[in-house]
Amino acid sequence: MSDGLPEFAQAAKSAQVDHLGLAQALGRQISGDVRFDAGSRALYATDGSNYRQVPIGVVLPRDIDDVLAAVALCHQFGAPLLCRGGGTSLAGQCCNVAVILDFSKYMGNILEIDHERRIARVQPGVVLDHLRKAAEKHHLTFGPDPATRDRCTLGGMIGNNSCGVHSVMAGKTDDNIEELEVLTYDGLRLKLGATSSHDVDRFIREGGRRSEIYSKLKTISAAYGDLIRQRFPNIPRRVSGYNLNYLLPENGFHVARALVGSEGTCVTILEATCRLVESPPERVLLVVAYPDIYQCADHVPEIMAHKPIGLEGLDDLLVSYTRIKGINSEGLAMLPQGGGWLMVEFGASTAAEAESQARGLMQSLNRITSPPQMHLYTDKQQAKRVWEIRESALGVTSHVAGEPLNWEGWEDAAVAPDKLGGYLRDLRKMFAEFGYKGSLYGHFGHGCVHTRINFDLQSKEGIAKFRKFIEEAADLVVSYGGSISGEHGDGQARGELLPKMFGPELMQAFREFKSAWDPEWKMNPGKLIDPYKLDENLRLGADYAPWEPKTHFQFAADHGNLAEATLRCVGVGKCRRGEGGVMCPSYRATREEEHSTRGRAHLLWEMTQGEVIRDGWRSEEVKQSLDLCLACKGCKSDCPVGVDVATYKAEFLSHYYEARVRPRSAYAFGNIDLWARMASKAPGLVNLTTQLPFLREIAKLAAGMPFRRSIPAFAPQTFRAWFQRERKKDGSGGKGTASAPESRQGSGGFVPDDAPPVLLWPDTFNNYFLPATARAAVEVLEAAGFRVIIPRANLCCGRPLYDFGSCRFSMSFHPSSKLASPWSASNPVASPFSVTSCSICSPTTNAPKLCRNRCSC
Repeated sequence: MSDGLPEFAQAAKSAQVDHLGLAQALGRQISGDVRFDAGSRALYATDGSNYRQVPIGVVLPRDIDDVLAAVALCHQFGAPLLCRGGGTSLAGQCCNVAVILDFSKYMGNILEIDHERRIARVQPGVVLDHLRKAAEKHHLTFGPDPATRDRCTLGGMIGNNSCGVHSVMAGKTDDNIEELEVLTYDGLRLKLGATSSHDVDRFIREGGRRSEIYSKLKTISAAYGDLIRQRFPNIPRRVSGYNLNYLLPENGFHVARALVGSEGTCVTILEATCRLVESPPERVLLVVAYPDIYQCADHVPEIMAHKPIGLEGLDDLLVSYTRIKGINSEGLAMLPQGGGWLMVEFGASTAAEAESQARGLMQSLNRITSPPQMHLYTDKQQAKRVWEIRESALGVTSHVAGEPLNWEGWEDAAVAPDKLGGYLRDLRKMFAEFGYKGSLYGHFGHGCVHTRINFDLQSKEGIAKFRKFIEEAADLVVSYGGSISGEHGDGQARGELLPKMFGPELMQAFREFKSAWDPEWKMNPGKLIDPYKLDENLRLGADYAPWEPKTHFQFAADHGNLAEATLRCVGVGKCRRGEGGVMCPSYRATREEEHSTRGRAHLLWEMTQGEVIRDGWRSEEVKQSLDLCLACKGCKSDCPVGVDVATYKAEFLSHYYEARVRPRSAYAFGNIDLWARMASKAPGLVNLTTQLPFLREIAKLAAGMPFRRSIPAFAPQTFRAWFQRERKKDGSGGKGTASAPESRQGSGGFVPDDAPPVLLWPDTFNNYFLPATARAAVEVLEAAGFRVIIPRANLCCGRPLYDFGSCRFSMSFHPSSKLASPWSASNPVASPFSVTSCSICSPTTNAPKLCRNRCSC
């Protein structure tokens, strides 16, 4: 039976496909989206991992009929197939030279919630938090909850056998799947679940493709059952390999659960029936601090005996990185003193009961000789701030100022909780031996450890060292009886290591399991079983030599390199959330990857590679992706690694339009300060031309505006004019200059001359369109005891020009070239507190990044 299987695997990896013919056939039969263009292929070339493979094309099916048609055509053309959800996987299982089925846009519906039976039926593209929110109406939840729960999909969780914080309460994803409806590559549609021996025998007797599958599965169970019992680690987080344990009779021959964690290498999931569990309505958080992370790990079994619903660990390096990045200072300040922390969550039907459980643990820990530092958070907002330290760990540890880049690769191993302390000590010793550094954190209640390590993935020597470390780390975790993967799956990062953990006989069983479902080995080939090598298909690699064009912006935090700036995106996908935070509004409106922060960063990085996006600064794919970017800077603050698409957009557009005529809107809105200044001379007359029917349509046509939009009316009096009038009323201040700002005494003259000065910078929009906002700011500041001053010169931040890519012109507008004295020690109003009436138009927002040794701003 095993003869030729590895050859099948190799053939599938190198399959030759008629791309054009397949794209045309799909376009004729699919009602959803068929995308074989360069931009779409570049968007899906990587996930959250170290790997990159350019797909054949992308299909976004609208319904099951689309999926059936797409799989049938892939089978007809011999094209490999990869099913994808949120694209946040960390082991390379979501990128392949295949046709990608992306379920996240159209097939994300909750089909049924039966609160009495405590089940939910969902499509594979449903976002986990959407299901959890719907289930919470019945005080239920889907237990596994990875940190990406507000954008990951159930299909992806089933593929990876995801877990999360509350797996200690409800188990892994496989523990929570009751049934699956699946489709094989050769077109067989099946409903799968727990199967009695009577039904197995009946399916086999009936003959046909289903009979063939069940016959092979029964043979695997009988032939390898004893080995499965012996060699599968009996730990909470065994995620590596196929779930052959569910084919054993004592586990109900549960075929659906056997497929959980198969990473899209066996079947396409059409629908899932999930188990729901009680969701404790009241929760408290207890943080326990020890001198180091190893002692935290040593005490995990003792703490787990108190039955928390979540137990996470984090070390001092993670806290240090968070502090360096200036993230969540409020949460950091609430941590008790220590060098390692355990976050212990208790849940119950009442707050008093949850608090009682936590205090019971505190009393127990206080009885030991050297009790730890502890702090109990019963306030939900405080607990949320502390939880955010753990939840932001992946982004926090990837790009740290002054440190080399940190990468995944060994971020997911798991051991028995009672062996965790020893494993962490030995792992840190390995770090030291290899000259590596990495934070240690994760799901300590179940012995799962996450880390990102400063691997060198750009030199031949560095990659060889990376491989040696990974192989020895695998030997280490196997020596502890652990699992190479404890949550994120095997994919390409760990698939090659599975023989160390399971041995040759079970590896053969894995091949037979895949072959039963996918005899042509076309489903996500080269992942998990007979995989690509762990140092193949690296996103970087020894031959990494990106295009390094001259740029207007410094990209100082990224060594002056656009490629390195866009490489900041680690694929975590926070920009794909549907709610919460401020990133990314264009994705929320379109649900399109190309209009997410991640998609834009990936396309710009692909532009620097020149393989798929080949037109450099003239790329229409990149231009189209950036068109809907609002340049709101939401990503710069909300993205855990500080991806700054607004800056990348300005840089790109400045080159894209070089020696080209820009759209009328770019001249109309980029120069809004100039037009507004002119309009302020006769605002009533200008408003007639922009507000009256017919005339306003002409104005919109001239400005390149859509007719559905309205042009805002100019204020009859600018804020600056109001401020000057008020200054004359109270008799304060003389003429003033750009470097000697105007001031006013304040309403009723109650602000003394020696009051601390505040420099209020009236931006274009609040000055000419909404002066009431700036006037209100003056009143608030004066009521607080400040003396308000404004620059005498008419200043514009240049931000509108910057947004349209007019970088050279925007620098000539910037206040730094006109207004230096108010910030200098020699000025009478030395170093005033500065307030801008527009938060994204700060004088220091963009100018320092544009300057290249031209000024000191």
